[in-house]
Amino acid sequence: MIGFFMILVDTTIVSVANPAIKAALDPDTNNLDNVVWVTSAYLLAYAVPLLITGRLGDRFGPKRIYLIGLVIFTLASLACGLSGTLEMLIVARAVQGLGAALMTPQTMAVITRTFPPDRRGAAMGLWGATAGVATLVGPLAGGLLVDAFGWAWIFFINVPVGVIAFVLAWIFVPDLQTHPHRFDIAGVFLSAIGLFLIVFGLQEGEHYDWGPIWGPITVWMLIIAGVIVMGVFIWTQARTKSEPLVPLELFRDRNFAISNLTIVTVGFTVTSMSLPLMFFIQLARGLTPTESALLLVPMALLTGILAPFAGKLLDRTDPRFLLVPGLLMVSLSLFWYAALMNVDTPLWLFLLPSALMGIGNAGMWGPLATTATRNLPMAQAGAGAGIYNTTRTIGSVLGSAAIAAFMQSRLEANLPGAGDAAGAFGDAGLPAFVIDGFSTAMAQAILLPAAVILIGVVAVLFLRRPRAASAADWHAQNAEAAPDAAPAASATT
Repeated sequence: MIGFFMILVDTTIVSVANPAIKAALDPDTNNLDNVVWVTSAYLLAYAVPLLITGRLGDRFGPKRIYLIGLVIFTLASLACGLSGTLEMLIVARAVQGLGAALMTPQTMAVITRTFPPDRRGAAMGLWGATAGVATLVGPLAGGLLVDAFGWAWIFFINVPVGVIAFVLAWIFVPDLQTHPHRFDIAGVFLSAIGLFLIVFGLQEGEHYDWGPIWGPITVWMLIIAGVIVMGVFIWTQARTKSEPLVPLELFRDRNFAISNLTIVTVGFTVTSMSLPLMFFIQLARGLTPTESALLLVPMALLTGILAPFAGKLLDRTDPRFLLVPGLLMVSLSLFWYAALMNVDTPLWLFLLPSALMGIGNAGMWGPLATTATRNLPMAQAGAGAGIYNTTRTIGSVLGSAAIAAFMQSRLEANLPGAGDAAGAFGDAGLPAFVIDGFSTAMAQAILLPAAVILIGVVAVLFLRRPRAASAADWHAQNAEAAPDAAPAASATT
């Protein structure tokens, strides 16, 4: 959980530090195009290999792959902090993303393979709490570290945390049995190429105004090519006589398929909601990044406190009893934010939808991950975790691209000519005569993630209550899959 926390914090912490990074490493240009790659390189290197790294955990052991990824991530964090040029920082961030990709699927796979189904909800609840809290801590930690010590410390802080995480995982995480897998080389290349084209196109579409990138090659050509390649990839997976990279039979489990659809909407919403909210709070209301992040403290606290309890409850009840109200509360909190986003609203009122979202998060992250992995065969735990985290990350990239375009369209609708003066919205404040129009645009923009997560609410209505599985059944499955591992697994539980 410590390593997973670091990964998710680093997906958001840099956004607060971008102005300081630009001032230090790219002071001679007048645009933000170059510094945006500090985040883009990380997300690309993180998202593209997830299907493959999940399989590596099954083949070589999740603990071993996790520790290798943690070492890469920690050393790359040190290199990021020591970077003297923007190019060096971008390269180090890409290596950091690769380390994160090695780690993430293993965190779910270890839980799936260590805890029997009737105790897994509480453990996955902690995983969910980590996911929910980390996405909120990033901006707050970034603001505090940049203000107090400088931008480099958002990376240096990972070094001692990474060392502690390595020692604890080395000592306490069990060496789980490996499963012999043949690597589908064609699948590896097709999935990597397809995901790269889709993620790059979506991520950089707004930057290139959804038009040409190099000569005749456009953003939409890349995205369409990526979709075609992924279609070929799925076709080859269905026809592979040996072992496919993505076992499509996992999607025959209704709960796994629906959970993957729902986590796309969750990734979309969590990533896209913060941009219009932070723009409004900082530019229209004049708060600093640290002050803005403090308005999200109720969300982080309630998610962290309630998620383990929600996980324990999930072990004894139908997942829909937690997921439907949890997802609904997240959507309602966003509609509530939209209603409050004007210059006359007292700032303390923004704490209320933050608290509601915290309660919703507790019933969303852990229960969804538990439901997705509950019926996975032990030998496919890494593959399932890789698929789940890939769909979550794709949702995040979709959310990032969609909210940027939607915000721009709302600005144009409420402030005609805003597209020609977009640079003015990066300044410390706004002219008084545009504040009302700007606030309305941001309030309308946050309705997009509020609506998208309602798709997830509809999807989870079709979940089935998992059949009750005893610890004895689980140990029997482990023994059948890997006889030598059963005693060790039993000891850890």
